Amino acid sequence: MRIIAGKHSSRRLVTLPGSSTRPTLDKVRGAVFSSLGGFFEGGVFLDLYAGSGACGLEALSRGMDKAIFCDKSKAAAAVIRKNIDALGETDHSRLLVMSDMTALKLLHEEQEHIDLVYLDPPYAKQKNEAVLQYLSDQEMMNRNAVAVIESEKADSYPQRIGRFTMYKEAEYGITKITYYKYMEEII
Repeated sequence: MRIIAGKHSSRRLVTLPGSSTRPTLDKVRGAVFSSLGGFFEGGVFLDLYAGSGACGLEALSRGMDKAIFCDKSKAAAAVIRKNIDALGETDHSRLLVMSDMTALKLLHEEQEHIDLVYLDPPYAKQKNEAVLQYLSDQEMMNRNAVAVIESEKADSYPQRIGRFTMYKEAEYGITKITYYKYMEEII
């Protein structure tokens, strides 16, 4: 696994051994970031099920100011920390070793606002709609923010979840990527 583009292009990343995590393939990650415009002029990225941290580190490499990595696995957190350190992104990264909802509640209490959230939980344990609903209800997203869900090809999501409106879906083999735009007003 490697960083696809930006200041850390081609840098290799460490992943967890075994099959306990399912890292986003380089091809899929590259396509997702290309669909989002390729590069960013700042912003906050939330990788809620970070695994190896590849998506958040890709976002930093492509211009995000800050990446928040969340994973409840201590083994995954150790890998994420190793990758953050290897790329010298400690000052632009925050690692939360806790569950998804605990992290969201903490970030809400701290009044954190997000520009891009990436949701790639274990396929059998998805609660993506609840996460997006919480982000919407708590108004944690910045203007024109985007949410990206990585799921199984057969999964389907509603057109609207709170203030999020689906604007695109793409399939890559067995993987589906669903894109939502955050609207400041509920339509």
